[in-house]
Amino acid sequence: MKRKLIAVDMYSGCGAVTEGLKSFFNVVAAIDNDPVAASSYCANHPSVHFFEQEISGLSPDAVKAVIKENQIDLLVVCAPCQPFSSQNSGKGMDDRVSLILQSIRFAAVLKPRLIFFENVSGLMTSRHSEVLSQLRTGLLDLGFSNWYGPIKINAADYGVPQRRQRFIMMAAQDDVSPPDIPLPTTPENHRIHVSDVISDLQRLQSGEASSTDPLHFARNHRSIALQRFKLIPQNGGSRSALPQRLELECHKHHNGHPDVYGRMSLDEVAPTLTSGCTDATRGRFVHPTDDRSITLREAARLQTFPDSYKFDGSPQSIARQIGNAVPIEFVKILGKVMNSCLLAEGQ
Repeated sequence: MKRKLIAVDMYSGCGAVTEGLKSFFNVVAAIDNDPVAASSYCANHPSVHFFEQEISGLSPDAVKAVIKENQIDLLVVCAPCQPFSSQNSGKGMDDRVSLILQSIRFAAVLKPRLIFFENVSGLMTSRHSEVLSQLRTGLLDLGFSNWYGPIKINAADYGVPQRRQRFIMMAAQDDVSPPDIPLPTTPENHRIHVSDVISDLQRLQSGEASSTDPLHFARNHRSIALQRFKLIPQNGGSRSALPQRLELECHKHHNGHPDVYGRMSLDEVAPTLTSGCTDATRGRFVHPTDDRSITLREAARLQTFPDSYKFDGSPQSIARQIGNAVPIEFVKILGKVMNSCLLAEGQ
């Protein structure tokens, strides 16, 4: 009988990667310094040894000490994406850029057979070439000589009802060949649309809430916001339809950030969800037909969380956890090919 492969989840957030991997891997340890995300993680994955602390202050030996198995097969590194985001491109160097390099320190001790990196596609731009070069050099020195990527792929091609361009890269030890990313399971003409995942939910207006689902409640919008929503065309309309009297001052004579105050479309994939995914002022997060921002439940479904998944924290914190997560269905597809590759190499 084949053994269950062992994984460690760095920068785990609320646990979406662990949720996606659990059919194929035994995730034995996870690391994150966000106490609220840690609470959500532990509520859903109580058997995983969780390290709630800054990664730079955590000894890899402490992680290794709680892992009973001799072989660690997979190290997942989903470092904070904000320093690599295009929205951060006009700012100075972000100290968090170096967090991805912590994987070198942990790989030296844990000695995983395969390391999987996932992040925003902005990590592939030239301004981050130096950190990627340092990462590659550090891992090559440890014997990770086989590489896949980096490549950019869209999660919408892999069962996610959301346009989400991602950076993917894998580094494997000398005796392991990293797997190829499979062909799209939901290519352009077979994508899952917004209506496919939220149309069965209760219709809500501003300030209303479901009596059965604690995450399905609508923000209590101000009167001026409701006036704007009513004039934005359903199913994909934008703030360009607003009369001048209802334009925000910051939007007058400004063509940037066109998705702000925009509606999603029922018959398309959603835009990329962010940490402000239930706030109309942060992106195209207005409901396709109702005059309100999307709810936490709608956001969670667009990130492919099952309704049974538990979240701790304030509404703002839960939105951040959802927006920062790696879509679970996306992880499942990648987890399956990594599992098959590692089992085949281990025979």
